[in-house]
Amino acid sequence: MDYEAVNTDGEEVIADDVGAENAGEEENARTETPRERKAREEREARERALRAKRRRLIPPFVMLSAGAVTSITMRLLHYETKTMLIILLCVLIGFYMAGDVIRYMLDKFEQQIEAAGMEEGEVIEKELAEEDGAQRRP
Repeated sequence: MDYEAVNTDGEEVIADDVGAENAGEEENARTETPRERKAREEREARERALRAKRRRLIPPFVMLSAGAVTSITMRLLHYETKTMLIILLCVLIGFYMAGDVIRYMLDKFEQQIEAAGMEEGEVIEKELAEEDGAQRRP
């Protein structure tokens, strides 16, 4: 026994065996069956749809929050009703556009992250295919 570690229970664990088990798990994690790949892609698609659905609420939330703060502030400062409504309309339109820009940027960032992940996945698959080809040609 080259490398041994003692658990708190007093059991001996051989480090070489643990490393071999982890190496086998890493190989299984890299190669996934078509069924697992399809399930993973469907799960990722559902997650993207859920994020997009939540992100769609950003502009109205930003707009209404700014409108509430503006309304309360102008009411406390005793603005006239006509002036208050004109200012409130401008604030609501401006902050809706700002929220829309934020949503657009988040969508763009997610697309860039997905594109980078796809490129990384293609490189890994290509490397695995090349390794398999090299191992089959001894």
